[in-house]
Formats: sequence, C-alpha cells, structure tokens
Amino acid sequence: MNGARARDRTATVVLHALLAGGLLVMVGPFVWMLLSSFKTFGEILRSPPTWWPLDPTLDNYSVLLGRLDFPAYFVNSTVVAVATTAGNLLFCAAAGYALAKLRFPGSRLLFAVVLGTIMVPGIVTLVPLFVLVSNLGLVNTYAGLVLPFLAQAFGVFLMRQFMLSIPDDLLEAARIDGAGEWRIFWRIVLPLSRPPLATLGILTFLASWNNFLWPLVVATTESRYTLPVALALYSVGQNRARYDLLLAGSVLIVVPVLVVFVLLQRHFVRGIATTGLK
Repeated sequence: MNGARARDRTATVVLHALLAGGLLVMVGPFVWMLLSSFKTFGEILRSPPTWWPLDPTLDNYSVLLGRLDFPAYFVNSTVVAVATTAGNLLFCAAAGYALAKLRFPGSRLLFAVVLGTIMVPGIVTLVPLFVLVSNLGLVNTYAGLVLPFLAQAFGVFLMRQFMLSIPDDLLEAARIDGAGEWRIFWRIVLPLSRPPLATLGILTFLASWNNFLWPLVVATTESRYTLPVALALYSVGQNRARYDLLLAGSVLIVVPVLVVFVLLQRHFVRGIATTGLK
C-alpha cells in the first residue's frame, strides 16, 4: 500500500513538473516580449540578452503611438475582426445545422467538399481570391477585407459536429408544435450551441485580428490599414527593423485578444470538450 502511494506521489510530482515546464515554454516568449517592450533598442540587441530591463522606458510606446494613427488602425482591426466573427457565427452555425439535422439530396457530398477545402492551403487561393475581389471593385474597402472570410470550413465542421449531439426528438417536438426551421434554429439550436459558438468566436476573432497577408494585399491606402499591417510598415527604420517598436506594438495588439479570451474562456474550454460527443 505504501509503495503504491509513493508511486502515485512520484507520478503526480513528475506530471506537475512536466506541466510547469510546458507552461514556461508557452508563456516565456510572451513574458520576454512584454519586458523587452520597455527596453531600449541597444539593450534588445545586446549579447548576452537580458530578461529584466536595465533602464525601463516608455519611449517605445510613445514613439509608436506618435508615429501611428493608432485609433484609426485600431478601429479598422476591430471592424474587420468583429464583422468576420459575427458572420462566421451566423453562417457557420446555419450551415452546420443544415448538414447535421436536415436531410436533403447531396448533403453527405456537400459535407465532404467542406472537409476537402480544409486541406487546401490558404496561400493557394490568395491570387484567385484577390482577382475576384478586384473584379468586384472591393479593393481597399471593408467589404473586401471581410467578405472572403465570412464563413470558414472549419467553423462549419465544428458546428456540425456539436449539433449532431442535439437530440432529434427535441427538434421534432418543436416541429409538431408548429415551429418552423428558422425558429427552431434561432430559439432552440443556437442557445444550446453556446460553447462551440464561443470557441468558434475566439478562434475566428484571433485569426482575423492577427491576419497580415490579406489586409496587406487588399488595403492599398493608410485609411484601411489594420494594426498588424501598420505595425509592420512603420516599425522598419533605415535598412533595419526597429525591434523595440515591434515588441511594443505586439503588446498593444495582443491585449484585446487576451481580453476576449478571458471573457469567453469558460465557454471555450467547454466547447472543445463537448464538440463531437454524442
């Protein structure tokens, strides 16, 4: 008995040590980014590197905010990220409900096509997508930044897998009471799907907020720059990158994402844990 308890304690200590090591590996770069945002450019480049700033300064933030039209770029990023997230929550949920609970010819083939698009790298569709947006006259507009990403294959897959777990008897009872499909979807299915919706919302907001390549291609004037594009373009000095400004700007970009995750983390964890269970 004592030997079994000793083995259990050893296993617990080893597990906690591994988890602590994994936490340090994940959190370490972010801590270094935050601390380095208060360092001078010379201290960032020094060897060996320092963790704690030798001479903490807020000059990086003041220079960055003075050089960037930060409120305008923040509004652009917020509009694009919120609109993209809202579109995915609505359209992916609707498509997932149709594929999970409605029977129509070709539904299995359609779902297979959706799964197939997940395996196509985004860089492959970049040029055709830009040509399409350009032909529609949507270059350098909010619509051009948002419309191509209003529905994602992964979101459809995520919502479908969760909605398969909703009892069919519950939906049939609503139909017998005279409820239409739209009312069933809006009043029954969506409230039950809060966990995967929160998961999809966090992932979509994060991807849209950090998206760099598409806004760089579509936004041709400063009035439509998002934060990642503006930060990349204005943190480059004469023939070299200003790492001090890049790190300070990265901190400013990460903060809204952390706020969203903290507010929705309970639903996020629940959504990951329950999606796909029947």
